[in-house]
Amino acid sequence: MGPHPAVAAIRLAVRRALHDVLTDLTDTPTTGGGLPLVLVACSGGADSMALASALAFEAPKLGIRAGGITVDHGLQPGSDLRAAEVVVRMTALGLDPVESVAVRVGRDGGPEAAARDARYGALDEAADRLGASAVLLGHTRDDQAETVLLGLARGSGIRSLSGMAEVSGGPGRSHRYRRPFLQVDRQTARKACMVQSLAVWDDPHNIDPAYTRSRLRHEGLPALEKALGKGVVEALARTAQLSRDDADALDAWAAEAETGVRDEDGRLECAKLYALPPAVRRRVLRRAVVAAGSPAGSLFARHIEEVDRLITGWRGQGAINLPGRVEAQRQGGRLVIRQG
Repeated sequence: MGPHPAVAAIRLAVRRALHDVLTDLTDTPTTGGGLPLVLVACSGGADSMALASALAFEAPKLGIRAGGITVDHGLQPGSDLRAAEVVVRMTALGLDPVESVAVRVGRDGGPEAAARDARYGALDEAADRLGASAVLLGHTRDDQAETVLLGLARGSGIRSLSGMAEVSGGPGRSHRYRRPFLQVDRQTARKACMVQSLAVWDDPHNIDPAYTRSRLRHEGLPALEKALGKGVVEALARTAQLSRDDADALDAWAAEAETGVRDEDGRLECAKLYALPPAVRRRVLRRAVVAAGSPAGSLFARHIEEVDRLITGWRGQGAINLPGRVEAQRQGGRLVIRQG
């Protein structure tokens, strides 16, 4: 008799992710006797505990070492004790190495964004220090649907609607983070924990209406399903994938177009920019602004729209101030973007 369907589903998702890791490892050095290390980021919640159990089961069969990291954000009383409990649970699953990493959460971008930045900073540091080839994250299809709706509410464009990528990472580690559960619903992960008798911790922040995602999860999505019927989560997840495909194609077009709109000195020519389709032109501008030193995470659609007006609505306006002390200015038919 095989495993419960929920357990089989999460194991299959993790197995596929690990095969992808191995495929991408051809040029990546490994540590620990030559065996690659894959970590799971585990909060102790149902999604990440299901992921941890599946990783512990699947990794040895593929010649992969499996470890775990839990991040203590220090935002609730007793968070250090809960992190220690998660370490014990991951160790009991057979993961090794297992660590708890404490972080200090700042204030930039609001509480949710600040906690996320601190968490990813800690995961990056741990992965670098331990020589991990990948870090698995427990985001589910439900999380993807929420991300798409949040992007829609912000009016941030098609890239925002594309939600979370199955594979992502920063410069030099573009394949570090893997999200095997983006096609798995939250209920399946919880069921997998229940049938395996895995203890889980439900973060009170996940039901706190002070947090935007919590309100969306417990009020917004249920209201949509009541009005539109079941299947909203699946439809939003499909929207994410379709939007990602479109955004990737436009990004590639913009990368190719950028060389053709620069003069011999590498300056952007306004007339050539004007001739590009708006979606491509704005991507070229965004690439140029980020290259000049503006943090991508702080650069919003409204910033690029202001720069775009230097091309499409030129009335002699002055320099545009952008995040990262970058400014954009039109000079003699050229667009000059530089740090002040």
